[in-house]
Amino acid sequence: MTLSAIDWAIVAAYFLFSTGVGLLFTKKGGESLNEYFLSGRNVPWWLAGASMVATTFAADTPLVVTGLVASHGVAGNWLWWNMVMSGMLTVFFFARLWRRANVMTDVEFAEIRYSGAPARFLRGFRAIYLAIPINLIILGWVTRAMIKILTISLGVSPILAVGICFVITVIYAVAAGLWAVLWTDLIQFIVKMAAVIILAVYSVRAVGGIAMMKTKLAEHFGSGDAALSVMPVSFSNGGFHAYPWMPLMALGTFLSVQWWAAWYPGAEPGGGGYIAQRIFAARTERDGVLATLFFQVAHYALRPWPWIVTGLATVILYPNLADKESGYVKAFVDYLPTPWKGGLMAGFAAAYMSTVGTHLNWGASYLVNDFYKRFIRQSATQAHYVKVSRIATVCLFIASIGVTSQLSSVEQAWKFLLAIGAGTGLVLILRWYWWRINAWSEISAMVASFIVSIIAFQTVPQHFAAGDPNSDAAIMLVTVLVSTVVWLTVTFMTSPEPDEILESFYRRVRPGGRGWRRVAIKAGFGAEGVEGGILPWTNWIAGIVAVYSTLFGIGKLIFAQTSTGLIMLVIAAAAFTWISRSFRGKGSSGAGAETGRSVASRAQAAEIAAATALP
Repeated sequence: MTLSAIDWAIVAAYFLFSTGVGLLFTKKGGESLNEYFLSGRNVPWWLAGASMVATTFAADTPLVVTGLVASHGVAGNWLWWNMVMSGMLTVFFFARLWRRANVMTDVEFAEIRYSGAPARFLRGFRAIYLAIPINLIILGWVTRAMIKILTISLGVSPILAVGICFVITVIYAVAAGLWAVLWTDLIQFIVKMAAVIILAVYSVRAVGGIAMMKTKLAEHFGSGDAALSVMPVSFSNGGFHAYPWMPLMALGTFLSVQWWAAWYPGAEPGGGGYIAQRIFAARTERDGVLATLFFQVAHYALRPWPWIVTGLATVILYPNLADKESGYVKAFVDYLPTPWKGGLMAGFAAAYMSTVGTHLNWGASYLVNDFYKRFIRQSATQAHYVKVSRIATVCLFIASIGVTSQLSSVEQAWKFLLAIGAGTGLVLILRWYWWRINAWSEISAMVASFIVSIIAFQTVPQHFAAGDPNSDAAIMLVTVLVSTVVWLTVTFMTSPEPDEILESFYRRVRPGGRGWRRVAIKAGFGAEGVEGGILPWTNWIAGIVAVYSTLFGIGKLIFAQTSTGLIMLVIAAAAFTWISRSFRGKGSSGAGAETGRSVASRAQAAEIAAATALP
């Protein structure tokens, strides 16, 4: 593909603008670790939420979605759509608790919830585990996807092109920390959404319009429902039937197990990772909840359709591609005119840079705050820690280059991360709402999940045909079952956390509920329930309905099923109205308002943080 001078000018303008915005915050970000990693805890909800969405829109994401829909139709996206349930739990049950915890990273949580050597080990181990192997796998597959994009689209060295993106990202991520990441994320999200929408429009034109697309997709997949149905089941002969590519065992696992059992960056049960980092950075508890809610809606309901439409078009435009993911890039190369080619190249760069910027900053926060500062040098100046943070940021990306060469498939890396995180989800949820969880519960869940999933990856596929989704489901079920048995056994075989630790945590966070009743009464709070009572549960259900109804309604409108689409959007509007009313209601902290309890908790958290500061 040849880019015109106008295309290159657009790409250059994007790079210059991103660099300028990033460098604008260099002085502010360098003031302290709090500014460098959390933007002084002064981020409005809309900026934090946009950054969450931008981070999960990586260079690999459109390619993965294209591969899914080209192989299985629209419903192939249930591999990740099922995570809505987990995301809404974070919104209405965990975001406010994370904000009250008053920590810099989610792994720092270990030493306010647990005690002694196990807590120290858990914090240090998770810091290294998440910052290096897990973070590097993600950075590696994102870089691999960008290399694929550049290899197909440009006649320049992909290493050179990726290197330019890396250098610019490092300039602002290293210099200014999270402030730069947040503001460039916002700009990058706008650029890349505009780019993928334009590509979807041109892709539909290339196949002859929506009506022609539907006709040709029905021929390719065997029926229109098989291609365009949002559900991975069909209704015929008086009953529901699973498609061959999504047998009932796999579907049941995705819908009833994966969303709460598997840890995955951006969709952690109970929150965590860079989602938690944005919550910590939010101005208030309410901002943290609203940011997370915005993320769930934009991530699942608003963003996917341009990718899906283009992916479906590639089925018609390139029916014999062995590498179906590459169809997305081919459509861009073959059918976009100037200046839209330059715009989409800037969009791909934005997608890559937003994810890399976040993961570099997020990973460095673990290495510095939870390992270097906690265990190696505890009493240095803020300037020293910021300097070390910048060095750690550079080192992480250099290390990711080696991982990139070892990844053969983005989708396989995705599934591998889901598998090794399976079995840890339940303990990450219950640690907030059950006093009996201890540090050994988390440690044993992580170790068991990792070991069992590795063994399962080597043995389970041998009992299934190649590509059978039941294989992935079986790996998940085995890992979850064994890991759960292990961590529950370890929990009851080891001593609970000391009462003073449990009471300190409860005063700081005030989770409420039956699981903390004994501790709450002893601490003088009485048998208080989960804040908001039934309201968080109704909001959770309303949130799920709102997201799925919006997602499916937009799809119906795109494919000219207007009546059905409008009905779904009306249902979504009703669900959103319910949630918005609860935000305005008194005592509705389940939906994010700051009540007397949350204000008191923030004051108590500050006192406890000062009194119990770790050396």
